Amino acid sequence: MAVFSQLGSGARFDWGLTGAAELGRVCAALVVVDVLSFTTAVEVAVGRGMRVHPFPWGEQAADYARRVGAVAAVGRRQMTPEHPWSLSPAALRTAPVVTDLVLPSPNGSAISAAASATGIPVVAACLRNARAVGRWLRAEGYGSTDAPVGVVAAGERWPDGSLRPCVEDQLGAAGVLDALSGVPGGLSVEAAVALAALASIPDVPAAIRGCVSGRELVEGGFADDVEVAVQMDVSDVVPVLRQGYFTAG
Repeated sequence: MAVFSQLGSGARFDWGLTGAAELGRVCAALVVVDVLSFTTAVEVAVGRGMRVHPFPWGEQAADYARRVGAVAAVGRRQMTPEHPWSLSPAALRTAPVVTDLVLPSPNGSAISAAASATGIPVVAACLRNARAVGRWLRAEGYGSTDAPVGVVAAGERWPDGSLRPCVEDQLGAAGVLDALSGVPGGLSVEAAVALAALASIPDVPAAIRGCVSGRELVEGGFADDVEVAVQMDVSDVVPVLRQGYFTAG
């Protein structure tokens, strides 16, 4: 139904794979936000000169990497000194630079891979580059009713596979929407409500450290990944997905 596309607004907001598919039908560009940790990892890797190939979570990622001549990232707990590439943003800050990195994840990467089929630009945003992403979109002419942009919070998963909306992705999306708040087409109601969350949180890094996803990583021994992810507006890197991989826009 057309009503679900938030028609008439220059910047729109939705959740997960289904929301991305809906907005991808009608928007001129999509922004994917997966703060813990896919889009943060993409920003780090692209900022170091790597091309990042999104891929759904699963064993096929290694096969795909072999086909395209890339290195396949592994799970955080599968890292070794010989293979330090994973979804960990902290590890990617020091891992050797490779030309092509396949970076699978069950949420942000799967959404990005599916969205690439639309043929429109797909941008990876996180807290580190939210304002830079907003500036880039506006400079490229996105945000009008004729060229709307859709901001998609990836969310997490419950054990049954259903979407779990999460604090960190809503706040990351709000950072992008804040930078888009003056676009000619204005914000949809959904985008305005998502943005309002930002004003209600006086300390965004502390909120993300204390939310369920942040605590899960900290308690699992990956507090460094959270610390990389909560750095706000420290990067001008804008990873844009074209031809199957993210490079700097």
